[in-house]
Amino acid sequence: MTTKTKSPVMLYTEQTPNPESLKFVTNRMLYEGTADFQESEVAEEWSPLAKELFDLPYVKGVYICNNFVTVTKEPNFNWEDLMLNLKNQIKSYVEEEKPIVNEGYEEVKKKWEMENEEFSGDDADIVVKIKDMLKTYVQPAVEMDGGNIEFKGFENGVVTLVMQGACSGCPASSVTLKSGIEGMLKRMVPQVKEVVAEMG
Repeated sequence: MTTKTKSPVMLYTEQTPNPESLKFVTNRMLYEGTADFQESEVAEEWSPLAKELFDLPYVKGVYICNNFVTVTKEPNFNWEDLMLNLKNQIKSYVEEEKPIVNEGYEEVKKKWEMENEEFSGDDADIVVKIKDMLKTYVQPAVEMDGGNIEFKGFENGVVTLVMQGACSGCPASSVTLKSGIEGMLKRMVPQVKEVVAEMG
């Protein structure tokens, strides 16, 4: 009888365009989807991993997607002092195979999104186009930087997006938003006049 040995958990860090956020990448699938936590109360309810990280005094935000965790720190701390501790903590958490995001989070997230969304007629078609563009062109690119950009709303030609993970509070995000996303959406969806952002 052979016992199957698990491959060791590998973990490395990647810089993000946001100096306050660092991406911790593992060789394991942590969560299929996106889970963004900006408050410890929400983390406490929905993500044992995020909750554990929020217990550290310098953690301001936790974003979990696929095989990585992006941690956003309070500005008055330096990564040099925190990185190794965070790396070890995330690695041992993953090694112990503890739950990352609780069951039911995806359904609740959809419900939150639906509460903010009521589009009819032409707007509904435009929203489908906008979401499709974001999913195809924007999200894969910002995911590499440890962040995410989600659709929030569309009204009178103005698209509202939510910046998550490393994108939230990133100095480069306004440039990405205005020259990149807004330019693309205006070209592809003529009804779009402007793109604005909310931090996640």
